[in-house]
This record gives sequence, C-alpha cells and structure tokens, in this order.
Amino acid sequence: MGLTKEIWALFKKDLLLELRQGYTLGGVLLYVFSTVFIVYIASIRIPIAFWNVLFWIIVLFASVNAIAKSFVQEGQGRRMYYYTLASPIAVIVSKVIYNVFLLTVLTLLSYWTFSVVAGNPVKNQWQFLFILFLGSTGFSIAFTFVSAIVSGTKNNATLMAILSFPIIIPILLTLIKLSANALGLITDTSIGTDMLILVAIDMMLLGLTLILFPNVWKD
Repeated sequence: MGLTKEIWALFKKDLLLELRQGYTLGGVLLYVFSTVFIVYIASIRIPIAFWNVLFWIIVLFASVNAIAKSFVQEGQGRRMYYYTLASPIAVIVSKVIYNVFLLTVLTLLSYWTFSVVAGNPVKNQWQFLFILFLGSTGFSIAFTFVSAIVSGTKNNATLMAILSFPIIIPILLTLIKLSANALGLITDTSIGTDMLILVAIDMMLLGLTLILFPNVWKD
C-alpha cells in the first residue's frame, strides 16, 4: 500500500471512529459551550482586547482536550497492530491532518458561538479566518506530537501540559498579535511578515515531527 493510501485509510479510520463514538467532539463542544455560557451569564461587556485574549484561551484549552487522546486512547496492542500495517510517517501525517480538520471545525464553532454571546468585533473577517486556520494547524501539529511522546507514560495529561507549554507560547503570542490586527486594535504594517513567521513555525514543527516521530513510534 502506498503512503497516500495509508494516510487516507488511517484518516478515514479516525473520522469514522469519532462519528460513531463522538466522545472527543462531544466533550470539547460541551467545554466550549459551557465556557461561553459562563461569559453570557456574567453579562459583562467585554473590551475588544479582552475578547481577543479570551477567545484564544478558549480555543487553546479546547485544542488540548480535543487532541490529548490522539495516541493516549489507543492501547499498546492497537499501536503494535498499526506498526505492522503502516509506516510511522503515514500514522503521524494522518493524525495531524485529522486533528487539523477537527480543530478547524471546533475553532469555527467557537468563533460563531463566542460571537453570538459576546459580540463580533472583528473588522477583517477573511484575515481572521485565515489566522484561525493557521492557529488550528499549529496547535494540531504541536499537540499531536506531544500526545505521541506521552502516550506510553503515566500521568500523560500532566506531562502533555508541561511539554506543550514552551512550544505553544510563541504560536499563541503570534496569533494574538495577528488577531489584534484583524480586530482593528493595532495597525501592523508587517502583518504579512507575521503571517509568514506563523507559517514558518508550523512548518518547522511539522518537519521536526516527521523527523522525530519514527523514533518515538519504535519505542
């Protein structure tokens, strides 16, 4: 089986399992709606700067909850079975693609829900949507690889938070800056450069993941 077919088969498997079980998606949606509902109950007028930061905090924790079980939920026996059927590159690429898809959907739902409850101060919608996609991609790559590292350890949730923190901070800071521009909080003439930096971070994380994951997979 070619690499593309392996990736597609593994992606389809993850998607079908999620559609049948719905544990991850249901739990994350419950978290998002609960958080937004608390904002609604508080009935606080949120300044635009706080709107920006609060939105990305919601997305960040939703991402952790959605991707934390990428490898953790699969037992040792299943991982050994995949090891005999597919290459490690196909496994990690399929996981990343699936998680990018999942996080993009969740981020768009979070954006829509948060906008209904707290208002939508975004001035440049297309720019903001592109930033959402770049952020979903960066979070997916980082959390997927960290999930693979901690999947065979005890207290994997704690380890995932600790290992992810230094990786996520530069992505999160760049996203908040780019979003501030889309919201009209700042006028950044180097917005294109900042987007290229975020794309470069995503590509660097993907490259490191593809290089290091085969060693993690063997262990």
